[in-house]
Amino acid sequence: MELLWTAVFGVLFFALLMVSVALHELGHLLPAKLFGVRVPQYFVGFGKTLWSVRRGDTVYGIKAFPLGGFVQLLGMYPPPNPRAKPTWLRRVADDARRLEWGGIEASDDGALFYQKKTYQKLIIMAGGITMNLLIAFGLFWAVTGLYGTPTTTPLVHSIQQCVTAEQRDCTAADPLTPAAQAGLQSGDRIVAFNGTPIADYPQLTELIRANLDAEATLVVERAGQQVTLPTVHTRLSTVADPADASKTTQVGSLGVYPSSELIRGGPGEVLVSMADLTRQSVVAIVQFPVKVWNVVADMIAGQPRSLDSPVSIVGASVVAGQASAQEDFPVAARAAMFASLLASVNLFLALFNLVPLPPLDGGHIAGALWEWLRRTFARLGGRPDPGHVDTAKMVPVSYLVGGFILLCGVVLIVADIVSPVKIF
Repeated sequence: MELLWTAVFGVLFFALLMVSVALHELGHLLPAKLFGVRVPQYFVGFGKTLWSVRRGDTVYGIKAFPLGGFVQLLGMYPPPNPRAKPTWLRRVADDARRLEWGGIEASDDGALFYQKKTYQKLIIMAGGITMNLLIAFGLFWAVTGLYGTPTTTPLVHSIQQCVTAEQRDCTAADPLTPAAQAGLQSGDRIVAFNGTPIADYPQLTELIRANLDAEATLVVERAGQQVTLPTVHTRLSTVADPADASKTTQVGSLGVYPSSELIRGGPGEVLVSMADLTRQSVVAIVQFPVKVWNVVADMIAGQPRSLDSPVSIVGASVVAGQASAQEDFPVAARAAMFASLLASVNLFLALFNLVPLPPLDGGHIAGALWEWLRRTFARLGGRPDPGHVDTAKMVPVSYLVGGFILLCGVVLIVADIVSPVKIF
């Protein structure tokens, strides 16, 4: 039964991801039409067309392979510069331009993307990214406002009694943890650490980590009274770097297991949470090529898949299905995990599309900004207008980046089938 529900929720998650893709492309479509750019096609998926319908001058449809989508904006490439030298790059650019301009008619003058003002280009190209961010924000807000976010508190749930190199019962030969030495008990609420009042558990964690192996004096609230515990030394512990899970760092540790409770919040808390997740996602994007390589190496060597390894759309759907099918968790908790994962994927897609390389949205944004800067400096310097930036010359980069993304996608899909990430 669990396998069935995993499949059902996995398919549902995949379908919602395709809805996110459709909304991303809608984020380009709407401002493009608003600013008068002709949009010949709007499709979800790639390959053979399964269904389509024409509305006005745009064909809307669904294609056979639902692994993305696209919206065609007419006139992405400006006319060639007649004074440009006939280099190989010029020939490649002209070939790409010829393909696009084959569908442009004289009546389209003024409705071409390259003819639009810089702010209009930026709004059009940032529309998809903005849509993903809004989806992520809305889902995170729904989870935080309706269900709550599991939040650790300074209330002690239990303590680690001794320091051992492996999971086993303590013996008389094992050294006590600082928490045990200080006499911390379940139910104690830590109210001060080395004289600093404690407002929440993240603050306490930062203080303990920064303390390394120095002296530590705790004040706890126990049975309605504040008690100062004996001074101990926190101990050094090697943990994963919060900013980069592939690295480790040494921090101070106490040996406390905190209590957790669901705390509801508003948009402010959501923005703080998204900012933290954004920092982690940026690191993941920078390390993406290396991590994909590690996935391939582990798959060939038969090593288990790392929990922080990248996944494809298929893998994310499987993980969502696994989380949603856990009968040990309340329905509300499973729904929150499902929505949070969908929100996280949307946030990652938004950030990934900000990479300033074509064919990603960030590449087109960078091109529009470079054109504006070049024209602005020329005007300020009293020089002639240099004209439009020939973005067609970036076609080789588009091929390389697009090919790399396609290759990584295929590799990750295979890995997600052969060696899937298992969170339960």
